[in-house]
Amino acid sequence: MATGGQPPPPILDRVSRRFPSKLGPSMRKLIVLLTATAFCAATYAAPPTEDSINTLMAAANTRKLIENFLTYVTESIQKGMYASFEGQTLSETQKRTLDAIPAKFDKEIRDQMSWDKLRPQYVQIYQETFTQKEVDGLIAFYKSSTGAAFVSKMPLVMQKSQAMMQNRVAPLAEKVNAAMAKAVEEARASK
Repeated sequence: MATGGQPPPPILDRVSRRFPSKLGPSMRKLIVLLTATAFCAATYAAPPTEDSINTLMAAANTRKLIENFLTYVTESIQKGMYASFEGQTLSETQKRTLDAIPAKFDKEIRDQMSWDKLRPQYVQIYQETFTQKEVDGLIAFYKSSTGAAFVSKMPLVMQKSQAMMQNRVAPLAEKVNAAMAKAVEEARASK
């Protein structure tokens, strides 16, 4: 019996039956604790090594994806600035001024988000997220012909997905902007 007249927990009861007279209650608890600790240690998966994560990121072409994203950001800045002058004819001076801004930010963006600065952070994120076994499986996938196709075709999938989303969002944005303008107008009128 456990202390306080209560029956022992099921696991202690099983240990007691296996070693009925040879072990006291303290020894049985110690065995259960050691067994549980060993079980936890066996189920704990080691984080992936930095080398394996570097291999995975190389196989997944992560650096190129980051560089493509940075180019996309710069192009988006330029497109956004030109969109704010939609329907207007710009002089050459205005065009040069607008073209200079993305170039200025491109350098700063690339300095702040360079692969050399981002890679250690990616390694940490991967180590906190994946096990070594999962990283090994991902490496095998990305090195397979299917994985290589996924890596090479994903930019096209993203480009098409972005175009599809823009086509769907544009009409919604017009409705939202109109509703917001109406609400602001009504709020101003109801003073």
